[in-house]
Amino acid sequence: MFKQIVTLLRGRAHEAEEAFGDRHALPILAQQIRDAAQGVENARRAVALAIAQNRLETENAERLSTHIGDLEARGVAALEKGREDLAAEAAASIARLETELQNARQVQAEFARGIDRLRHAVRQSETRLAALRRGERLAAARDRTRRLSRDAPGNDLATLSDAEATLQRLEKHQREAELTAEALTELAEGPDPAALAEKLAAAGCGRPLVTSADEVLDRLRAKANSTL
Repeated sequence: MFKQIVTLLRGRAHEAEEAFGDRHALPILAQQIRDAAQGVENARRAVALAIAQNRLETENAERLSTHIGDLEARGVAALEKGREDLAAEAAASIARLETELQNARQVQAEFARGIDRLRHAVRQSETRLAALRRGERLAAARDRTRRLSRDAPGNDLATLSDAEATLQRLEKHQREAELTAEALTELAEGPDPAALAEKLAAAGCGRPLVTSADEVLDRLRAKANSTL
């Protein structure tokens, strides 16, 4: 029974760990990518250091080779002058320098092989890191879209349809207001029918719109004459 309880607790702990990882996958991924980027940078520095050390070994080998050539020439000159003792010293020094030169060239070859391997590994790491960064950006975009879809009021993105309908109604009302304003402007700019009728009546075209004092006086005279 105790063993089963322990197994159950371990199972629950594993589920909780996975759930935590799922909830915080993006920040965990971001940190892992930062760690990987630091690792790639460290690898670049290691390659640069290996290249520098290889160049030092190359310069050392060239210097040893130069010394050996110089001592050989001087040893030959000593023999020509019958100085066996000096030639023997030169030979001993040349033997020692040749051993150093052989070691230097061996180290140089090992550095060259190691540098090639490191460069290849760094290139592969850089390619994988670039792919991870692209994947992180894509995952972040998908997560934002998912959150927008999940958190939108009215479930899914129903509010977008409502907003579009509201915009259509608003645009319709605005268009009606614009057309009404244009019509009022046209009416205001056109001739006034009442003013035109007064102008025509004053010119004797049609019935006068205003009764004159002369007309009233003539009417009164006619009434007065009719009573006599």
